Amino acid sequence: MLRITDKIIIDDREILETFSRSSGPGGQHVNKVETSVTLKFSVINSASLAESVKKRLESIAGQKYNKKGQIVINVDKYRSQIRNREVARSRLASLIKSALIIPKPRVKTKPSKLVNKKRLDRKAKRGKLKMLRKNKVED
Repeated sequence: MLRITDKIIIDDREILETFSRSSGPGGQHVNKVETSVTLKFSVINSASLAESVKKRLESIAGQKYNKKGQIVINVDKYRSQIRNREVARSRLASLIKSALIIPKPRVKTKPSKLVNKKRLDRKAKRGKLKMLRKNKVED
């Protein structure tokens, strides 16, 4: 079981973990031991999460979210399968925790009249300066 909060607990049956050999240098250890962990969590089929959380999770996950509606997390940082598995599960938990936070709606603001006037004055002054630089050709 993966505990996200006191109320949200994801059952191990919802998480699919596969193990494979890690890439990169390492000699005999890398070639023999399957330490790389690929964790797949089906967001669409999860009964633990609310629909609003699922939608936010889809946008937050980015490239980790595939077309099948799964979050795929691959970890091969450590030499130990157990450590890589813990890291993958903690990454999934932190993703879900961030999706639980409801973003505050943006409040549109209008620039004040004084700020707008200052901007237009600077713009006019800059335009005059550029006009003075032009070569005046008299006929």
